[in-house]
Amino acid sequence: MASSFILASNSPRRRALLAKAGYKFEVIVPAVSEVASAYLSLRELTIANATRKGLAVSHVHPRRIVLAADTLVALEGEVIGKPRDLNHARVILQRLSGRTHDVCTGVCIVDPQRKISFTEISRVRFHKLNVSDIANYFRVVNPIDKAGAYAAQAAGRSIIASIEGSFTNVIGLPMERTTEALGQFGLCPVNVSRPQLPASWPPPAPARVSRLGTKTKR
Repeated sequence: MASSFILASNSPRRRALLAKAGYKFEVIVPAVSEVASAYLSLRELTIANATRKGLAVSHVHPRRIVLAADTLVALEGEVIGKPRDLNHARVILQRLSGRTHDVCTGVCIVDPQRKISFTEISRVRFHKLNVSDIANYFRVVNPIDKAGAYAAQAAGRSIIASIEGSFTNVIGLPMERTTEALGQFGLCPVNVSRPQLPASWPPPAPARVSRLGTKTKR
């Protein structure tokens, strides 16, 4: 049986969220660079990047439903991307320490007939972190591939004081609105309960993973 849709993302966190909900999908990683512009708002940037990813895969698979997403962190309007290295990650967490920042995910779903896109913003407040707190966190979490240099689902309670809005949005995909949007394409999950922070993360994601222009990986 063919997969219900294509996830145009290399994020293991998005794969895990969708798999936990019970969706059947495959992963094809788009070969596109992400937009970074001081002239675009946080919402505009995430939508632009999600749309670029989604359309790149849709162009190759025009008859399929494609889901793409992009997540960014912003502090007082300044976009904070992924850290360049461990020292940069340490600087980022020092900036976020004791403060509230925005986590925005742009989502784009496209099929041969239409395109739906939306953004979701959650507000995240950090505990006051000292040098030891950050060092201990980095012993558990690799911050290099993560927007804002942290992951809510991986020892997140040690650095996060509170989250206002969608928790799964902070992980990388606002499942509440994503489930609703996928439903407009006739796609429904097996599990419809509210996503919770699992004891062991991520759960196995039975999705086929491939990159545009490469052979499929399992």
